[in-house]
Amino acid sequence: MRQCATTIPQDVEDALRQCAENAEGMAADVMASILQNIDEARSGGLPLCQDTGTPVFYVSAPNGMDLSEVRASIGEAVIGATSSVPLRPNSVDPLTGANPGDNTGEGLPLMHFERWGNKTLRIEVLLKGGGSENLTRLYRLPDQRIGAGRDINGIGRCVLDSVHAAQGSGCPPYFLGIAAGGMADSCLAASKRQLLRNIDDTNPDAMLESFEADMLDRANELGIGPAGLGGFPTLLSAKACAMARHPASFFVGISFSCWALRRGSIEVDP
Repeated sequence: MRQCATTIPQDVEDALRQCAENAEGMAADVMASILQNIDEARSGGLPLCQDTGTPVFYVSAPNGMDLSEVRASIGEAVIGATSSVPLRPNSVDPLTGANPGDNTGEGLPLMHFERWGNKTLRIEVLLKGGGSENLTRLYRLPDQRIGAGRDINGIGRCVLDSVHAAQGSGCPPYFLGIAAGGMADSCLAASKRQLLRNIDDTNPDAMLESFEADMLDRANELGIGPAGLGGFPTLLSAKACAMARHPASFFVGISFSCWALRRGSIEVDP
């Protein structure tokens, strides 16, 4: 968690540095500030942003492992990291406004569990900032407002509409997670999980691979730019998945990350 909060993943940093080389004008100034921020956070062991986000964990466990122990260990890690990194306490009771001060509470930290065939335990974490989380969108197709039908072109219209509506909110340049199909809750959950993918990976579905490249190009043509001040880049990656859906439903979920895409993983042999 300390590493995730203070050090940007290498693929994310490489993408930011490559885009900074092609940025011009105000966009170049913003990108230079972002890179300076990354360097100073790393050298000083300081969080990359004052909003250290909401910790979201994805756990892949071998058969037979006691998941209650894993859950307890993650909770202890969050409390310890809040104190020692430090992380900003971002857990607030929606009814009373009370904040326990340690990033725990009902439903937090958020954990997703699955069993897999491997003998190792893998834990992935995403420190999800509140500003980019506020940009999350769930569409139901068809959507007459944006002329989106129930097909891949309609999905693309949802993506571009969400980026255009975001403008400079949530600290662009953005990383996008996109999911189509499923149910409302599973669609949004799947879109967020796409943010764990490496920027340079290849989608196993050829149609989605082409779709991701197209969305990246078309979103950057909007010219929103770093911090919403215009220019290039607006988007650094778009990762998509598709799930089976009910014939009566067609959901599209869009999850945003700011430029500080903070994610990491650990895999251990129990």
